[in-house]
Amino acid sequence: MDSIKHRLPAELTTDRLVLTTPTAAHIADIAKLANNQRIHAVMARLPFPYTEEDARFFVDEIVPTDAEQCYAILLGGETFIGVVGLHFAESLAPELGYWLGEPYWGQGYATEAARAVVAAARTAGATALRSRALLANTGSRNVLRKAGFVEIGESVEADNNLKGETMMQMRLDFA
Repeated sequence: MDSIKHRLPAELTTDRLVLTTPTAAHIADIAKLANNQRIHAVMARLPFPYTEEDARFFVDEIVPTDAEQCYAILLGGETFIGVVGLHFAESLAPELGYWLGEPYWGQGYATEAARAVVAAARTAGATALRSRALLANTGSRNVLRKAGFVEIGESVEADNNLKGETMMQMRLDFA
């Protein structure tokens, strides 16, 4: 779909994290952390309850597509704590998305992972990125701001888990 995906590295490293392709080895941890009503309540595309079958579908069917560049977030290179990545859609800037397991909230990991993906996208040739968060999700909006995004306006989610919810659209221009 978007050639930027093919220029992104398979692995990114930060001070505390390693971002790498989610694999079958991560399935149990993905299911354990994603099976959380508080995470589901702020995610457009995450089913609930979230089972190992859902995690296997994610790893086997979503991760390898041209429409996604997904990274497992590994604390210290070992402990799975969430997912970050880019979604590619025709004629749109890549969209940054992420989630962290609740035990890892509020420790700067989402910001660190988001900044790493933003930097990689810029190096790969992206001219802009987009993202969105629930209007009421100030934590996620703060993560995006710290990663360089600016709020550009509100919209109402048209489908998925958050259908009818007010979203803050955000954008980061590299020019």
